Amino acid sequence: WQDIPLAEEFRDTRMIELQVGPIDAPVLHSPSVVSMGNPHAIFWVDRDVWTYELDRFGPLLENHPIFPERANITIARVTSPETMVIRTWERGAGLTKACGTAACAAAVAAARTRRTGRSVSLVTPGGGSLHVEWRGDDHVILTGAAEWEFSGSFDPASGVWVRDTESAA
Repeated sequence: WQDIPLAEEFRDTRMIELQVGPIDAPVLHSPSVVSMGNPHAIFWVDRDVWTYELDRFGPLLENHPIFPERANITIARVTSPETMVIRTWERGAGLTKACGTAACAAAVAAARTRRTGRSVSLVTPGGGSLHVEWRGDDHVILTGAAEWEFSGSFDPASGVWVRDTESAA
């Protein structure tokens, strides 16, 4: 728990006490929490990940006091012992089409909670399929296609990205 980090001790990070919504009918609850070098909370759901208002809950959960360094928030649905679908609210960035550390965190958390084995394929909102293998030596290997998004430069003084005109398709 201290390596994630969390603000208080939890003996078992496969499921912590955290929920969104009414106490007697939470919308999301009991996430698994993992560190992939950055903190992640994975909420397990039984229905389509698109039915959850992650754009509404993401900022609240990212900044919850239990996460002193904020956290990436993922909604995950296991569709078979070898496949999952995920959506992620990335800390400091918002909704994202794909997040490599979230895919790895979800796969490790799924294996830790015995929802899947240590090798799983994930579908992300970007439409791509990723494969994650949590090896016996505790290395996590992520494979999948990569696409060039854009070229540009960042002006630190103004805080603005400038897209290169050649790649501004």
